[in-house]
Amino acid sequence: MLKTKLSSLARLFRFELPFTAGVCVVLGQLLALGEFPAFREWTLGFLSVFFISAVALILNDVFDIETDRINAPHRPLPAGLVTVREVVSLSVFVTALGLTAALLISIAALVVALLAWVVGFLYNGRFKKAGLFGNLMVSTSVGMTFIFGGVSVGKPFELVVWLFAALAFLINLGEEIAADAMDLEGDRETGSRSLPVAIGREPALRVSAMIFLAACLIAVLPFFLGWLGWAYAIPFVLMDAVVLYSTVKLLDSNLPNRRPYIRWIYLSAMAAILAVIVMRLVE
Repeated sequence: MLKTKLSSLARLFRFELPFTAGVCVVLGQLLALGEFPAFREWTLGFLSVFFISAVALILNDVFDIETDRINAPHRPLPAGLVTVREVVSLSVFVTALGLTAALLISIAALVVALLAWVVGFLYNGRFKKAGLFGNLMVSTSVGMTFIFGGVSVGKPFELVVWLFAALAFLINLGEEIAADAMDLEGDRETGSRSLPVAIGREPALRVSAMIFLAACLIAVLPFFLGWLGWAYAIPFVLMDAVVLYSTVKLLDSNLPNRRPYIRWIYLSAMAAILAVIVMRLVE
């Protein structure tokens, strides 16, 4: 019984997403410093954003419990595997871990972590169905992971960090709009004011495609500007190739299932980030 409950609580973390957020922080640190950060810096930075991101996902299940009873009854809360009180208690505990890790870095890091927590809470509690504004909130949170990385090593104003924050913002925004396009019918029924509901699926996917194209252009700027060596361009050129290919597929209305291509974009961006970190480690 206890093992089942703990396993159910762990499922609420959706570890892949907080892990990605933590890795973005480490890359932000690396970009700001020009070298791999010290052990204390990268571990505290990673853990702080990992936990703050996890809280947003955990609270999402609390706010969405009624919707999940219909759309995702297998989730731990609607399935009755955990209670709302237990999930809220978990969110408080995880919040404390994230903010403590940020405080151990600096007051500035704590302020950014608190801001990210507030954005996540407001999105879940009030703006999830606000359409494009909600998409912008989530994407801002994603971009903030890089900025947090710069703040956590005392270099908050490095232009290369902000450029990568913009890149993460655009990729996530494009994914959010594309995902909303795939969920068009369900969003109409639940009263969501998503962009595809407002302008239609195919026009929204064209907006998403333009955002992905902008992200591809931004991805190569650090190398043309001399901020990073050309060797580091390889993973981002490969990422751009995957993003562009997936974008073409997303625009093909004849495909019966276009949703997997959204994940391809996410995975290509994650692979590029990990590749740069590994390349720096082995230098």
